[in-house]
Amino acid sequence: MQRCANSDRLSRLHGASRLSCSQKWCIKTGSNWESSPVERTATPWCLMKLRFLILIIFLVVMTQPVTPQQAQEPPAKAHLSPSPGQVADNLQDGLKYVWIPPGTFMMGCSPGDNECGSDEKPSHRVTITRGFWIGQTDVTVGAYKRFAGSSGRQMPGATSFSNAWTNENMPMVNVAWDDAQAYCAWTGGGLATEAEWEYAARGGSTEARYGKLDEVAWYDQNSGSKTHDVAQKRANGFGLYDMLGNVWQWVNDWYDHGYYQSSPSQDPSGPPDGEHRVLRGGSWYAYGGSVRVSVRAGIDPTNFGYDTGFRCVGEVAKP
Repeated sequence: MQRCANSDRLSRLHGASRLSCSQKWCIKTGSNWESSPVERTATPWCLMKLRFLILIIFLVVMTQPVTPQQAQEPPAKAHLSPSPGQVADNLQDGLKYVWIPPGTFMMGCSPGDNECGSDEKPSHRVTITRGFWIGQTDVTVGAYKRFAGSSGRQMPGATSFSNAWTNENMPMVNVAWDDAQAYCAWTGGGLATEAEWEYAARGGSTEARYGKLDEVAWYDQNSGSKTHDVAQKRANGFGLYDMLGNVWQWVNDWYDHGYYQSSPSQDPSGPPDGEHRVLRGGSWYAYGGSVRVSVRAGIDPTNFGYDTGFRCVGEVAKP
Protein backbone atom coordinates (compact mmCIF):
# COMPACT_ATOMS: atom_id res chain seq x y z
CA MET A 1 0.00 0.00 0.00
CA GLN A 2 0.95 3.67 -0.35
CA ARG A 3 -0.88 6.84 0.44
CA CYS A 4 -2.98 8.30 -2.36
CA ALA A 5 -2.13 11.75 -3.55
CA ASN A 6 -5.63 12.83 -2.71
CA SER A 7 -5.86 10.99 0.66
CA ASP A 8 -7.60 12.75 3.51
CA ARG A 9 -5.41 14.92 5.62
CA LEU A 10 -4.87 14.24 9.31
CA SER A 11 -7.98 15.42 11.15
CA ARG A 12 -7.45 18.47 13.27
CA LEU A 13 -7.82 18.61 17.01
CA HIS A 14 -11.38 18.87 18.12
CA GLY A 15 -11.60 20.89 21.31
CA ALA A 16 -8.52 20.11 23.43
CA SER A 17 -8.75 16.40 23.74
CA ARG A 18 -9.71 14.45 20.57
CA LEU A 19 -7.45 13.65 17.66
CA SER A 20 -8.68 11.82 14.52
CA CYS A 21 -6.10 9.80 12.64
CA SER A 22 -8.51 8.43 9.99
CA GLN A 23 -7.42 8.55 6.33
CA LYS A 24 -7.88 6.68 3.03
CA TRP A 25 -5.26 4.49 1.42
CA CYS A 26 -4.61 3.53 -2.21
CA ILE A 27 -4.53 0.01 -3.60
CA LYS A 28 -2.64 -0.80 -6.79
CA THR A 29 -4.73 -2.65 -9.45
CA GLY A 30 -2.63 -3.48 -12.42
CA SER A 31 -0.78 -0.33 -13.38
CA ASN A 32 -3.24 2.01 -11.72
CA TRP A 33 -3.66 3.19 -8.21
CA GLU A 34 -7.15 3.33 -6.85
CA SER A 35 -8.48 4.87 -3.75
CA SER A 36 -9.53 2.33 -1.15
CA PRO A 37 -12.87 2.87 0.51
CA VAL A 38 -11.44 1.33 3.71
CA GLU A 39 -10.77 3.80 6.54
CA ARG A 40 -7.51 3.04 8.38
CA THR A 41 -6.65 4.43 11.81
CA ALA A 42 -3.60 4.62 14.05
CA THR A 43 -1.06 4.60 11.18
CA PRO A 44 2.64 4.67 12.07
CA TRP A 45 2.79 8.35 11.11
CA CYS A 46 -0.19 9.14 13.30
CA LEU A 47 1.30 7.26 16.23
CA MET A 48 4.45 9.31 15.93
CA LYS A 49 2.42 12.51 16.08
CA LEU A 50 0.52 11.20 19.11
CA ARG A 51 3.71 10.24 20.91
CA PHE A 52 5.21 13.63 20.18
CA LEU A 53 2.13 15.35 21.61
CA ILE A 54 2.27 13.22 24.77
CA LEU A 55 5.96 14.07 25.16
CA ILE A 56 5.22 17.79 24.89
CA ILE A 57 2.48 17.53 27.55
CA PHE A 58 4.80 15.54 29.84
CA LEU A 59 7.59 18.13 29.52
CA VAL A 60 5.19 21.00 30.23
CA VAL A 61 3.90 19.31 33.39
CA MET A 62 7.36 18.36 34.65
CA THR A 63 8.81 21.83 34.18
CA GLN A 64 6.09 23.59 36.16
CA PRO A 65 7.50 25.11 39.43
CA VAL A 66 6.55 23.23 42.60
CA THR A 67 5.24 25.39 45.40
CA PRO A 68 6.13 24.63 49.04
CA GLN A 69 2.56 23.50 49.58
CA GLN A 70 2.88 20.97 46.75
CA ALA A 71 6.21 19.58 47.91
CA GLN A 72 5.78 16.45 49.92
CA GLU A 73 7.85 16.66 53.08
CA PRO A 74 8.45 13.70 55.35
CA PRO A 75 5.90 13.69 58.17
CA ALA A 76 7.17 15.24 61.37
CA LYS A 77 7.50 12.97 64.34
CA ALA A 78 4.70 13.45 66.84
CA HIS A 79 5.78 15.03 70.11
CA LEU A 80 4.48 12.75 72.79
CA SER A 81 4.56 14.07 76.33
CA PRO A 82 4.94 11.55 79.13
CA SER A 83 1.72 10.60 80.87
CA PRO A 84 1.09 11.74 84.47
CA GLY A 85 2.81 9.34 86.86
CA GLN A 86 4.97 7.78 84.14
CA VAL A 87 8.18 6.33 85.57
CA ALA A 88 11.65 6.60 84.03
CA ASP A 89 15.10 5.47 85.16
CA ASN A 90 17.85 7.98 85.74
CA LEU A 91 20.96 6.22 84.49
CA GLN A 92 23.21 8.54 86.45
CA ASP A 93 22.04 7.73 89.97
CA GLY A 94 20.07 4.56 89.25
CA LEU A 95 16.86 5.87 90.82
CA LYS A 96 13.38 6.04 89.34
CA TYR A 97 11.78 9.38 88.54
CA VAL A 98 8.12 10.20 87.98
CA TRP A 99 6.65 12.64 85.46
CA ILE A 100 4.54 15.39 87.03
CA PRO A 101 2.35 17.20 84.45
CA PRO A 102 1.67 20.95 84.42
CA GLY A 103 -1.33 22.03 86.46
CA THR A 104 -2.96 24.40 88.91
CA PHE A 105 -3.52 23.76 92.62
CA MET A 106 -4.23 25.53 95.90
CA MET A 107 -0.95 25.99 97.76
CA GLY A 108 -0.74 26.50 101.50
CA CYS A 109 -3.09 25.62 104.34
CA SER A 110 -5.53 22.92 103.24
CA PRO A 111 -9.30 23.32 103.69
CA GLY A 112 -10.36 22.26 107.20
CA ASP A 113 -6.75 21.96 108.47
CA ASN A 114 -6.67 23.47 111.97
CA GLU A 115 -2.97 22.85 112.53
CA CYS A 116 -1.63 25.33 109.98
CA GLY A 117 1.00 27.86 111.00
CA SER A 118 0.84 31.47 109.90
CA ASP A 119 3.60 30.88 107.30
CA GLU A 120 1.25 28.45 105.52
CA LYS A 121 -1.32 31.19 104.93
CA PRO A 122 -3.06 32.42 102.95
CA SER A 123 -3.96 29.51 100.77
CA HIS A 124 -3.47 30.70 97.19
CA ARG A 125 -3.84 29.43 93.65
CA VAL A 126 -0.60 28.47 91.91
CA THR A 127 -0.04 27.29 88.34
CA ILE A 128 2.89 25.08 87.38
CA THR A 129 3.34 25.76 83.67
CA ARG A 130 5.97 23.11 82.88
CA GLY A 131 5.92 19.44 83.68
CA PHE A 132 8.94 17.94 85.43
CA TRP A 133 10.50 14.70 86.61
CA ILE A 134 10.91 14.15 90.34
CA GLY A 135 12.45 11.31 92.31
CA GLN A 136 9.94 8.61 93.10
CA THR A 137 11.64 8.25 96.47
CA ASP A 138 14.07 10.19 98.59
CA VAL A 139 17.68 9.82 97.47
CA THR A 140 18.90 6.53 98.89
CA VAL A 141 22.20 5.59 100.53
CA GLY A 142 23.06 3.45 97.51
CA ALA A 143 22.48 6.33 95.07
CA TYR A 144 24.51 8.73 97.19
CA LYS A 145 27.38 6.24 97.26
CA ARG A 146 27.46 6.37 93.46
CA PHE A 147 27.64 10.15 93.64
CA ALA A 148 30.39 10.11 96.25
CA GLY A 149 32.43 7.65 94.24
CA SER A 150 31.98 9.62 91.03
CA SER A 151 32.71 13.05 92.54
CA GLY A 152 35.40 12.06 95.01
CA ARG A 153 33.36 13.21 98.00
CA GLN A 154 33.38 11.52 101.35
CA MET A 155 30.22 9.87 102.65
CA PRO A 156 28.69 11.82 105.56
CA GLY A 157 29.11 10.47 109.07
CA ALA A 158 26.85 7.46 109.66
CA THR A 159 24.02 7.57 112.16
CA SER A 160 23.61 5.08 114.99
CA PHE A 161 20.84 3.31 113.09
CA SER A 162 22.38 3.36 109.61
CA ASN A 163 24.71 0.37 110.17
CA ALA A 164 27.63 2.29 108.65
CA TRP A 165 25.61 2.88 105.47
CA THR A 166 25.34 -0.83 104.70
CA ASN A 167 21.60 -0.64 104.00
CA GLU A 168 21.50 1.05 100.61
CA ASN A 169 17.68 1.28 100.51
CA MET A 170 17.46 3.72 103.40
CA PRO A 171 17.09 7.43 102.65
CA MET A 172 20.32 9.41 102.73
CA VAL A 173 20.58 11.75 105.74
CA ASN A 174 23.19 14.04 107.32
CA VAL A 175 23.38 16.05 104.08
CA ALA A 176 23.56 19.87 104.05
CA TRP A 177 21.73 21.93 101.41
CA ASP A 178 24.85 22.50 99.29
CA ASP A 179 25.61 18.78 99.19
CA ALA A 180 22.02 18.00 98.20
CA GLN A 181 22.15 20.58 95.44
CA ALA A 182 25.50 19.24 94.21
CA TYR A 183 24.08 15.73 94.05
CA CYS A 184 21.05 16.88 92.05
CA ALA A 185 23.26 18.81 89.63
CA TRP A 186 25.29 15.62 89.14
CA THR A 187 22.10 13.78 88.13
CA GLY A 188 21.24 16.48 85.58
CA GLY A 189 18.69 18.35 87.68
CA GLY A 190 18.27 20.33 90.87
CA LEU A 191 16.18 20.63 94.00
CA ALA A 192 12.47 21.30 93.54
CA THR A 193 10.98 24.68 94.28
CA GLU A 194 8.54 24.82 97.18
CA ALA A 195 5.67 25.09 94.72
CA GLU A 196 6.84 22.13 92.66
CA TRP A 197 7.36 20.07 95.80
CA GLU A 198 3.90 20.77 97.25
CA TYR A 199 2.16 20.26 93.91
CA ALA A 200 3.88 16.88 93.56
CA ALA A 201 3.31 15.96 97.21
CA ARG A 202 -0.42 16.56 97.04
CA GLY A 203 -0.75 14.25 94.07
CA GLY A 204 -4.09 15.79 93.18
CA SER A 205 -5.40 15.84 96.75
CA THR A 206 -6.70 18.96 98.48
CA GLU A 207 -6.35 17.43 101.95
CA ALA A 208 -3.62 18.07 104.53
CA ARG A 209 -2.32 14.56 103.76
CA TYR A 210 -2.81 12.33 100.73
CA GLY A 211 -4.01 9.49 102.96
CA LYS A 212 -4.30 8.40 106.56
CA LEU A 213 -1.19 9.38 108.49
CA ASP A 214 -0.09 5.86 109.47
CA GLU A 215 -0.66 4.58 105.95
CA VAL A 216 1.49 7.17 104.20
CA ALA A 217 4.20 8.27 106.62
CA TRP A 218 6.82 7.29 109.20
CA TYR A 219 6.65 9.72 112.13
CA ASP A 220 7.39 9.74 115.84
CA GLN A 221 4.55 7.39 116.79
CA ASN A 222 5.30 4.57 114.35
CA SER A 223 8.94 4.91 113.29
CA GLY A 224 10.68 3.26 116.24
CA SER A 225 12.99 6.30 116.36
CA LYS A 226 14.80 5.61 113.10
CA THR A 227 14.55 5.96 109.34
CA HIS A 228 13.09 3.16 107.26
CA ASP A 229 13.69 1.80 103.77
CA VAL A 230 12.10 3.99 101.12
CA ALA A 231 8.78 3.10 99.47
CA GLN A 232 7.36 1.09 102.36
CA LYS A 233 4.31 3.30 102.84
CA ARG A 234 1.48 4.00 100.41
CA ALA A 235 2.27 6.25 97.45
CA ASN A 236 0.33 9.39 96.60
CA GLY A 237 -1.76 10.06 93.50
CA PHE A 238 1.32 10.57 91.31
CA GLY A 239 2.98 7.39 92.54
CA LEU A 240 5.50 9.17 94.80
CA TYR A 241 6.61 7.57 98.06
CA ASP A 242 7.52 9.20 101.38
CA MET A 243 6.57 12.72 100.43
CA LEU A 244 5.46 12.84 104.04
CA GLY A 245 7.51 11.49 106.93
CA ASN A 246 10.67 9.38 107.10
CA VAL A 247 13.01 12.35 106.38
CA TRP A 248 12.63 16.09 105.92
CA GLN A 249 13.38 17.13 102.35
CA TRP A 250 15.47 20.10 101.24
CA VAL A 251 13.93 22.24 98.51
CA ASN A 252 15.51 25.03 96.49
CA ASP A 253 13.80 28.12 97.98
CA TRP A 254 15.01 30.56 100.57
CA TYR A 255 12.64 30.71 103.52
CA ASP A 256 10.49 33.79 104.11
CA HIS A 257 7.79 33.53 106.76
CA GLY A 258 5.47 35.95 104.93
CA TYR A 259 6.26 34.89 101.36
CA TYR A 260 2.71 33.70 100.65
CA GLN A 261 1.38 37.23 101.18
CA SER A 262 2.81 38.32 97.84
CA SER A 263 4.13 35.24 96.02
CA PRO A 264 3.52 34.95 92.26
CA SER A 265 0.61 32.87 91.05
CA GLN A 266 2.68 31.22 88.31
CA ASP A 267 5.83 29.15 88.86
CA PRO A 268 6.89 30.86 92.11
CA SER A 269 10.59 30.31 92.81
CA GLY A 270 10.83 31.80 96.29
CA PRO A 271 12.54 34.94 97.62
CA PRO A 272 15.72 36.13 95.87
CA ASP A 273 17.79 35.68 99.03
CA GLY A 274 17.62 34.88 102.72
CA GLU A 275 19.32 33.24 105.68
CA HIS A 276 17.51 29.91 105.75
CA ARG A 277 16.50 27.31 103.19
CA VAL A 278 13.19 25.45 103.25
CA LEU A 279 12.58 21.90 104.44
CA ARG A 280 9.35 20.07 103.65
CA GLY A 281 7.40 16.94 104.57
CA GLY A 282 8.23 16.09 108.19
CA SER A 283 10.25 13.10 109.34
CA TRP A 284 10.40 9.96 111.46
CA TYR A 285 11.28 12.21 114.40
CA ALA A 286 8.44 14.71 113.90
CA TYR A 287 5.10 14.66 115.65
CA GLY A 288 2.08 13.95 113.47
CA GLY A 289 0.88 17.56 113.34
CA SER A 290 3.94 18.61 111.35
CA VAL A 291 3.64 15.77 108.86
CA ARG A 292 1.39 17.62 106.40
CA VAL A 293 1.85 18.71 102.78
CA SER A 294 1.69 22.44 103.57
CA VAL A 295 4.18 22.51 106.48
CA ARG A 296 7.22 24.75 105.98
CA ALA A 297 10.41 24.88 108.01
CA GLY A 298 13.32 27.32 107.59
CA ILE A 299 16.78 25.93 108.44
CA ASP A 300 20.35 27.18 108.14
CA PRO A 301 21.52 25.57 104.86
CA THR A 302 24.83 24.53 106.41
CA ASN A 303 23.01 22.38 108.97
CA PHE A 304 22.38 18.68 108.52
CA GLY A 305 20.72 16.05 110.63
CA TYR A 306 19.85 12.40 111.01
CA ASP A 307 16.29 13.15 109.87
CA THR A 308 17.10 15.40 106.91
CA GLY A 309 17.29 14.14 103.32
CA PHE A 310 16.19 15.24 99.86
CA ARG A 311 15.00 14.25 96.38
CA CYS A 312 15.73 15.79 92.98
CA VAL A 313 13.87 17.11 89.98
CA GLY A 314 15.29 17.23 86.49
CA GLU A 315 15.27 16.17 82.84
CA VAL A 316 16.03 12.51 83.41
CA ALA A 317 13.99 11.58 80.33
CA LYS A 318 12.91 14.06 77.66
CA PRO A 319 8.99 14.68 77.33
